[in-house]
Amino acid sequence: MSLQADVEALWERKQDGLTAAEATDDHLNVLAEFLAALEAGEVRAAEKSGGEWEANAWVKQGILLNFGLRETVAREYGGVDYHDVLPLRETADLGDRGTRNTPDGTTIRRGAYLGEDCIMMSPSFVNIGAYVGDGTLVDSCDTVGSCAQIGENVKLGANTLIGGVLEPVENAPVIVEDGVSLGAGCRVTSGFVVGEGSIVGENTLLTPRIPVYDLVEDEVLYGELPPERRAFQRFVDSSVGENDLIPGGAYKPAVVATDVEEETLEATEREDALRE
Repeated sequence: MSLQADVEALWERKQDGLTAAEATDDHLNVLAEFLAALEAGEVRAAEKSGGEWEANAWVKQGILLNFGLRETVAREYGGVDYHDVLPLRETADLGDRGTRNTPDGTTIRRGAYLGEDCIMMSPSFVNIGAYVGDGTLVDSCDTVGSCAQIGENVKLGANTLIGGVLEPVENAPVIVEDGVSLGAGCRVTSGFVVGEGSIVGENTLLTPRIPVYDLVEDEVLYGELPPERRAFQRFVDSSVGENDLIPGGAYKPAVVATDVEEETLEATEREDALRE
């Protein structure tokens, strides 16, 4: 059987009532093989097909099985005691790929993939099922959530949160495509897709519940930022402001997207030079 078939069969067993206490060595071997495939980049929680990102439901099932069919146990890593169902990821392979993670605070959970020439600054965290492409910077105080898909040569500014979407299994997770630059303090959640080559200003919240006013195409979008956009947070009038209890009106968050300007590109290129 293929790895996918093994995972799907085990998922059916779990749905029929299989518990962590009943899991056999054969079951755990399937889960271990699955984690190794995630860490090698051989399987991914979502992939682009026909221009659209689609979840690989069986991969997300495999991640959930690693929680549902394992017991929480006491563990130790780097002199730190903790309790979890999974150990942290071994990192010996990262050096061979030119990827570096600074000490005392870069945490990579099992089942996460980091490509070649990545940088993880302390403290930062990459969760199970996340995919971080070649040449990407995960800066200090960043979190990359479970199943999030981060492209190549992406810059995640300090204190940036990339949410993960693990359930429902059919939903695509947060996607940050190649060449994106997210300013410090950005938040990307709930399956939002950040298009290739976009540059997002600091402290911008990107979520499907907040409209994106795309001034390039004169349209309002939800859940996506088109490629090659410069985006930043603004506030627009809210109907709540019509309430007599709120003097002076009220405002709700929005994102404004325009063309990427030449000086913005030059600024990001200067940042690239600092990483050489």
